[in-house]
Amino acid sequence: MPALTDPAFSAFAARRAWLRAALALSLGAGTSGWPMAARANALSVGQPAPPLELHTLDGRSINTRELLGKVVILTFWATWCSPCLEELPLLSAYAARHANEGLQVLGFSLDGPDDLPAVRKFSSGLSFPVGLLGSAWAGGYGRMWRIPVNFTIDRAGRLADNGWDDKSPAWTAERLERVVTPLLRG
Repeated sequence: MPALTDPAFSAFAARRAWLRAALALSLGAGTSGWPMAARANALSVGQPAPPLELHTLDGRSINTRELLGKVVILTFWATWCSPCLEELPLLSAYAARHANEGLQVLGFSLDGPDDLPAVRKFSSGLSFPVGLLGSAWAGGYGRMWRIPVNFTIDRAGRLADNGWDDKSPAWTAERLERVVTPLLRG
């Protein structure tokens, strides 16, 4: 370490202060990110579903808290995700057939603002509202690191199906009948 009177000391002290600040920021980011990850890991079927708001492409805002009494599917997708593009028409057809039974699907696109024309084009054929998520974080559902992923909320606002628990979270006709149809009838 340089002597206190050495001009190199101020450069050394400045570098040391910078390294401390960088370390503190990285540790802070790690701990501030931890609760979000913990909340996503703490998602539990049968417990209240975390609230989430969709800002639709047509300017509406739909909050899951306002949908009590309905069965709600949250679907996370992107135009660059081939499995998503295969799943969404099936989900759209199912949603249209069951809308009168109290089913509401909310589509959260992970595309960026530059991809808005492609999102609009694809979503124009869907029977449910779509909006851009805005970031990879979806509140209490955590970071969307794998898509497609879906979460189902029952009429009482409880999580009925946790997409993170499914090895193959994409919707199939069989999975919709197994997971969602009983909630609509119950």
